[in-house]
Amino acid sequence: MVEEQTYEAILERMLDRIPEGMDKREGSIIYDALAPSAAELAQMYVELEYSMNLKFAATASGEFLDRSIAWSGLTRKQATKAQLLGQFSGSNGVPVDVPIGSRFSLDPLNYKVMTRLGAGQYVLECETSGKEGNRRFGSLLPLEYVEGLVKAELVELWVPGEDTESDEALYDRYREKISRPVTSANRNQYELWAREKAGVGKAKAFPLWDGPGTVKVVLLDNEMRSPTPSVVESVQQHIDPTMDGMGEGAAPVGSVVTVVGATEVPIHIEVQVTLLDGAGLDGVQEAIEQGVRQYLKDLAMSDPLVRYNRIANVILDIPSVIDYEVLTVNGGTDSIPIESEAVAVLGTVTVR
Repeated sequence: MVEEQTYEAILERMLDRIPEGMDKREGSIIYDALAPSAAELAQMYVELEYSMNLKFAATASGEFLDRSIAWSGLTRKQATKAQLLGQFSGSNGVPVDVPIGSRFSLDPLNYKVMTRLGAGQYVLECETSGKEGNRRFGSLLPLEYVEGLVKAELVELWVPGEDTESDEALYDRYREKISRPVTSANRNQYELWAREKAGVGKAKAFPLWDGPGTVKVVLLDNEMRSPTPSVVESVQQHIDPTMDGMGEGAAPVGSVVTVVGATEVPIHIEVQVTLLDGAGLDGVQEAIEQGVRQYLKDLAMSDPLVRYNRIANVILDIPSVIDYEVLTVNGGTDSIPIESEAVAVLGTVTVR
């Protein structure tokens, strides 16, 4: 109905209400007087439709999506800061301790020393929230003088930072919650508990995996890969910190929960392709990597087979590829089965 309320339709109805015999042709006084009102009414209908869409979770966005799903108890995951392992040394490579709270820079980001792990080893937190802090490693520059310090560097991601949860991801969690009833510590509830923690993209629960009263929860991060140990530990502490069935976490008394990251299964691809004139292999390889990586994300914890034909389709969908002659996936031409506690990830891609 709203779609029908165009400027032309509204103006026509307004002109139809003018008595016969009066000049209402385009350019007349009456026409020129009504046209601006018709334009404003048409714009009002556009905004009305937009406003209506904001009232329903399936079409809402931003804060309106937050409001529309608030009744379910779900809230949007906020951005978190990355934590990284830093190493500090003086002359001759001797470890050097640095003050807690001291700040360092690895352009364009700054980092703050949070926790001492050992001689010359510290956990640093990126001062900028989000995934941006996960990507940079190398030499650090101190923002204030540290006595005896010769070398400082970031060497390892400790706790990944996360961006604010997207509308799509939040709606997926909402849809999963309402379509898969969560009650009385059923399997769905264990998976929901896991997904409440930052850094968890998907979770799968396996009841009775090690006998009565046991539950295993397998995790994936937001990139559909095995999460870091710190994320696994965070979920373990949330659901069952003592792992003795005493109900110290979200899990009920009598339930012993083991949280693990999914086992990664690399998918190696070799292909010989026929290209359009002027096309280069580098661009084709990048397109294959992007397409297969997205395909593997889509099937994570939902399809137990990495299908050979789907990978072939990714290759043939590349505009510069005419055909392929030889394609092997993990050395063969069959689909690759993936165990229930594993996830397929992209390995090497060789294009000839």
